[in-house]
Amino acid sequence: MLSVREATTAYQGLVAISDVTIDVAKGEIVAVCGSNGAGKSTLIKTIAGAERPRSGTVTFDGEQINGVPQHLITARGIAYVPENRRLFPRLSVEDNLRLGSYMYRGKPDRDEPLKLVFDLFPRLSERLEQRAETLSGGEQQMLAISRALMTRPRLLMLDEPSQGIMPKLVDEIFQAVIKIRDAGMTVLIVEQRMAEVLEIADRAYILQTGRVQMQGKASEIATNPDVRKAYLGL
Repeated sequence: MLSVREATTAYQGLVAISDVTIDVAKGEIVAVCGSNGAGKSTLIKTIAGAERPRSGTVTFDGEQINGVPQHLITARGIAYVPENRRLFPRLSVEDNLRLGSYMYRGKPDRDEPLKLVFDLFPRLSERLEQRAETLSGGEQQMLAISRALMTRPRLLMLDEPSQGIMPKLVDEIFQAVIKIRDAGMTVLIVEQRMAEVLEIADRAYILQTGRVQMQGKASEIATNPDVRKAYLGL
């Protein structure tokens, strides 16, 4: 479904990823892990169109998308939830969700994804009139994911969804990722909580200083002694 080939991208003048190659197949949960500054966020921004690679290609369903405007990448079926969520803080939960379905305005089934959203995150249905800025960090992350789901993506990309969230809600978010995959979507997740994300992922890539250092089945990477020592503290 998604193929990144030898992508090199600079961020604020510095090369953040170099010759990175990854693949994501339909129906997978693929994790990209690594420490701070490894280039994880730059990689996902490159795929989403928020950053343009200096070299290399990004293809989705066989069509090259690097250089395509970000809103057109969304229209093709890729939804991106950034690290800082980028909600409209003074708008209500309901208005944030409806903005996610803007592409389907005027269509009778515009609100169809809400069934999945409220199944994943029931508390959002109880807070529709609340302003987004009044939600907890975990609830704001739920809303950011839900707004992305309103675009009806085939590929959902999450950048550090556990950041700044209570451990209990982190588990809830990760379980929701499994349900999203089970609902027929593909998920690419960038995450620093390596132990937790490797439990839900099918495959994983480890980035270090902007390059892919390891790739394979998530279960095998989780038990690799070098990974356990360097990243899991075991």
